[in-house]
Amino acid sequence: MENDVKTLYEKERIKVKEMEERRRLAEEENRLLSARLEIIENSRIYRMSAPARKLKSSLDRNIKRIKRYGSLRGIYAKLKNKAVEVRVRKRLGTAGFPDEKKRAEEEAYVFDRDITVSILTPLYNTPEKYLREMIDSVRAQTYKKWQLCLADGSDDAHGYVGEICREYAAQDERIVYKKLEENFGISGNTNECVKLATGEYIGLFDHDDILHPSVLYEYMKRICSDNADYLYCDEATFKGDKDIDHMIVLHFKPDFAIDNLRANNYICHFSVFKRELLGGDELFRSEYDGSQDHDMILRLTSRAKKIVHVPRILYYWRSHPASVAANINAKTYAIDAAKGAVADHLKKAGFENFRITSTRAFETIFRLSYEIKETPLVSIVIPNKEHREDLKRCVDSIREKSTYENYEIIIVENNSKGQEIRDYYEELKKDSRIRVTEYHGAFNFSKICNTGVKKAKGEYILLLNNDTEVISINWMEELLMYAQRDDVGAVGAKLYYPDDTIQHAGIVLGLGAHRTAGHTHYRDGRDILGYMGRLCYAQDVSAVTGACLMVRKKLYDEAGGLDEDFAVSLNDVDFCLKLRQLGYLNVFTPFAELYHYESVSRGADDKGANAERYEEESERFREKWKEVLEAGDPYYNPNFSLDHSDFRLKT
Repeated sequence: MENDVKTLYEKERIKVKEMEERRRLAEEENRLLSARLEIIENSRIYRMSAPARKLKSSLDRNIKRIKRYGSLRGIYAKLKNKAVEVRVRKRLGTAGFPDEKKRAEEEAYVFDRDITVSILTPLYNTPEKYLREMIDSVRAQTYKKWQLCLADGSDDAHGYVGEICREYAAQDERIVYKKLEENFGISGNTNECVKLATGEYIGLFDHDDILHPSVLYEYMKRICSDNADYLYCDEATFKGDKDIDHMIVLHFKPDFAIDNLRANNYICHFSVFKRELLGGDELFRSEYDGSQDHDMILRLTSRAKKIVHVPRILYYWRSHPASVAANINAKTYAIDAAKGAVADHLKKAGFENFRITSTRAFETIFRLSYEIKETPLVSIVIPNKEHREDLKRCVDSIREKSTYENYEIIIVENNSKGQEIRDYYEELKKDSRIRVTEYHGAFNFSKICNTGVKKAKGEYILLLNNDTEVISINWMEELLMYAQRDDVGAVGAKLYYPDDTIQHAGIVLGLGAHRTAGHTHYRDGRDILGYMGRLCYAQDVSAVTGACLMVRKKLYDEAGGLDEDFAVSLNDVDFCLKLRQLGYLNVFTPFAELYHYESVSRGADDKGANAERYEEESERFREKWKEVLEAGDPYYNPNFSLDHSDFRLKT
């Protein structure tokens, strides 16, 4: 035993000696390199080359920007967007507050319903400046029937918090203050606020934030007109000790979108809801402290009958070192709490064996992976005319890269004349999973797809252009996990041009020169996060492109397939709107990725006869969906410009 210990000691002593020698050699090498660097930097040639080095550094930075934004055009667009934001922000801050005339009008307005909104604000060691500004913003509301409920868990060193609150409460009976015996945490302190509340509606307000003077007035309008029982608005983050005009981030949100909410608490502030939605439950659950609002929003929106988004910045979120607005790491437990809140919601919604993982956008922006039930047959329908090499690239990528194996490929041949493509069809027929069916007649993309779907044996249809190429090996699973849900209609993938810029990441109604529909993040770089991280999580959209679209065959038939009046363009958007009209959600997922060599087969839509045909179909689309277009896209904030695809603000 003693010999073993001696042997082990000797081995460790030798290791330490070797490590010391390596450290000595590294230090010596570092001294030599430092000396050489000093000689170089003091040389005449190095000093003379300074302009060239600066130029190279600038070029390197611009190359990185080009890779990020896709092109010089992309960089220009981003810079222009920033310039627009600077101008727009002026009217979104204090300049947008009601003047004396507007305030008098709002204060005098008589609503159909007599409602008190109880605003809940838990306090804990709140800085005096933040506390006073918070309370003053409530007192400045143009709608006067409010109650401010303050539950104070501050420690003895912050006794001024209670003094200030009692001072305000003495001046205004609508302010109710309670000093808690101890600090119960975010959830516990807020639940104490609930006990003080007497209003029919409840609002949640952080102790260091600020409300727009008209927020309750705007909410009351929607409560009375729409019978809204859950409301939220757009918001801005501003610098800690500055006023709200020093905005850092403007967050313009979509209307209610359940898939967005599961992946990302985009609703956040300013949540106001009918008290009865609590149903006897606690408002906040302590096990989700740090993400208690996400948990609450998921629970209450699932019970709400009318969720209303007011598309206007009416809440100002203060960013300072201790706030989540500044850094999620200020409250590291918030990440696990958010995952737990989403998991609890999904279980209650009937999902099992799912995975929740953080994305590169942010720790609390999630990728949800749903369990695929069984292995249903997927029928991949590919229209084709000539273009052997394009079709071969597409089919080879499916066969070589796909991890999902239960599929069939139906190629719908459309009047090819070349022998080369006919020979390739014969070669493909050797694969029992591939069939070629003939379509005869003038080119009509809708008819061609419908012809292929009629031949399909699968429970799921996957429309796929012949000029696509699979990138992500689990692309079919990513589409299928959403298409299998009872509430989902069409599911679309993220498509790139060969230069790795984005071709498709969801479709917005009314976007573009024709005011029909357009693609968001168009021509942005492949690796950008997207507006507020939108390119990093699956989300609800109005439509997805038919270049790669999965849908249950039952729903394809229920919606009447692709409308054959749209022979070339807008048939996919029309189809998605028919599904939406039937009550189904359409989903875009960034985790199914393909290249799309768009228009290789049929040519572009901006020249000659193609342009005329596109305008005709655009007019038909605008007429058919006139009311829908006038209402606006619910998943695209009306503050964004319809002239640009980069979420640029209206000027």
